[in-house]
Amino acid sequence: MERLIFHVDVNSAFLSWEAAKRVLEGGQDLRLIPSAIAGERSKRTGVILAKSNPAKAFGVKTGEPVSMAKAKCPKLVLAPPDFALYESCSDAFIKICRKYSPVVEKWSIDECFIDMSGMQAIYPEPLIAANKLKNEILDTLGFSVNIGVANNKLLAKMASDFEKPNKVHTLFSYELETKLWPQNVRALFFAGRATAERLERAGIFTIGDIAKSDIIRLKALIGVKAGQQLYEYANGRDSSPVLLQAELPKGYSAATTLEEDVRTHLAAYNVLLSLSESVAARLRADGAKTACVAVNIRSNKFKNSSRQMQLKTETDITSEIFSISKKLFLELWDGETPLRLLGLSLTNLSCGALEQASFFNEARERERAVDKTIDKIRSKYGVDAISRCSLSKPAAKKSRQIQQAKRYED
Repeated sequence: MERLIFHVDVNSAFLSWEAAKRVLEGGQDLRLIPSAIAGERSKRTGVILAKSNPAKAFGVKTGEPVSMAKAKCPKLVLAPPDFALYESCSDAFIKICRKYSPVVEKWSIDECFIDMSGMQAIYPEPLIAANKLKNEILDTLGFSVNIGVANNKLLAKMASDFEKPNKVHTLFSYELETKLWPQNVRALFFAGRATAERLERAGIFTIGDIAKSDIIRLKALIGVKAGQQLYEYANGRDSSPVLLQAELPKGYSAATTLEEDVRTHLAAYNVLLSLSESVAARLRADGAKTACVAVNIRSNKFKNSSRQMQLKTETDITSEIFSISKKLFLELWDGETPLRLLGLSLTNLSCGALEQASFFNEARERERAVDKTIDKIRSKYGVDAISRCSLSKPAAKKSRQIQQAKRYED
């Protein structure tokens, strides 16, 4: 049976969701004016997270400081991020997608894959089904999506990136030569900036150039693994399945750019505890444990340093992750250089590991029970509903707000 995959991608998700909410409340449609979702202009975290097409016409870019965006477009309307709204909208559009097929893989907060293979009896015409889904999301929820239709996940995702917004595009194998190959190498999934520059220096400018390249030369240029991957992708080959349950991530991370430089150990520990709570909660939510903890810091002179520790015993306990992060931080920091960023990451993950019973494990289980209780309270009443007494509340709140932004950027 030939595979049929849809990739559904919300157009300018954060801005579209805020715009749809305002329109429903009788307000102005942010999508029709120069507007953006951004942090506070006066703070280091004040960057553009999403922008409207009219703002894009002024040269406003995602990721740039708000001050730079306002210089390009003085009348730019700014709205603060609302992550509770984003989660609600994400759940709503995924729910509609599941009406069309039982096999839906949530790829990120604003996109998913749908395996439509074997659904021909219900939806004999793929394009009609895709347009019906697109229109139902718009009519029901008030925001638009692009849908890519193809025979594998790679091509479906590439197709959804074609002309926007509110479009359905196909990219089947027989369309590669006309739709995919003329595009610049930078448009190919998995081709990063450095890789693209190397290819262009070698005279490889389009995806078609990659597809027709000598595989041995390609591997010599960018490495064996990357060369093989890009060669397969350029030729439209991908066998990865649409997963009902997404695979365990390779790691969890959170980083905080501070509003004021960190100059004391206590201030750093406040941030590290908040970061530990954030990544550990995500770890537990996926039923995973970590065997490697890493801390990274950035000075106010933009010098980066990092250190990691391999664990003898896997963990998902906040207090243990926090304790390890403090040890790593002490090894990294000279105690004098002001710091503007702290980050924490968990890797070497496993799922469902069992522990041998012992007196010490009983203590760990008590810690784990406390963590689970805190997770439940925050899930029901919000992240600020409860905090650990060793963490000063102002620092915790600031850190959590930035971690939420980081979570959706990952």
